[in-house]
Amino acid sequence: MSGSPNVGTVYRWELRKLRAQKRTYLGLGAAAAVPVIFVVATSLRGGGPNDVAFGRYIHDTGLAIPLVLLLFGSIWMFPLITALVAGDIVAAEDGNGTLKTILTRSLERGQVFGGKLLAAWTYAVAAIFLNGAVALVAGTIASGFNPLVSLSGTTVSAPRGLLLVALSLLVYLIPIIAIACVGLLLSTITHNSAAAVVGTLIFSLMLQLIGILPGLGATRPYLLSTQFDAWQGLLRQPIDWQPIVRAAWVCTLYAVPATVWAYLAFLRRDVAGG
Repeated sequence: MSGSPNVGTVYRWELRKLRAQKRTYLGLGAAAAVPVIFVVATSLRGGGPNDVAFGRYIHDTGLAIPLVLLLFGSIWMFPLITALVAGDIVAAEDGNGTLKTILTRSLERGQVFGGKLLAAWTYAVAAIFLNGAVALVAGTIASGFNPLVSLSGTTVSAPRGLLLVALSLLVYLIPIIAIACVGLLLSTITHNSAAAVVGTLIFSLMLQLIGILPGLGATRPYLLSTQFDAWQGLLRQPIDWQPIVRAAWVCTLYAVPATVWAYLAFLRRDVAGG
């Protein structure tokens, strides 16, 4: 096996750096804490968010809890958690003055960029599935592992419901990965972690605002924020694949240009200036 560094080498370096950073655990801690707080609050208070999909079933089955949190989390929580790392992963090197050291190693810039991109994606995936797993466990303890009523009104067995929840998390990752790409872009071009993190969150919130403004309803199917609802197609009988397919190509239209722009900006980075 060759000992020369490559994308995998950088990826492992980045994961080690993430494990040493407080903001990594801040985001993952929030992803794990929110479901517990939600379950405890709804259990003590009774009732639930009946005006949202699956909200009326949170006391009937724990399978409803992660689905409700997917709806609430798309507003700001998951974009912010994703931005905490994606917006910092390049800009932090500028702030610490270490980027020029990395770029002068026996590595191609494309390899460095690829490793950072994979690390940002990995963190986003970990946060989403940690949130889903904790929500499922906490919800099951509180409400049991019972059948789930689909959006079509049909009853889904608990094992099949569990599979649909897992698949919903996977579909949810499509827009989350696109958000991570935007965060990486801002991290690369702003050279400032705070600006990149806040900018990524503002970008996500602005798209949500555009979707609810009068006269702009026609843009809604093509907004990145709308794709956070694509997973709901899995919870219909039969499964509605249209929103999922649309999410795939719409999110690609956001993710690919952002990634290419970030890559080109990274290639042109002034090593001497950091």
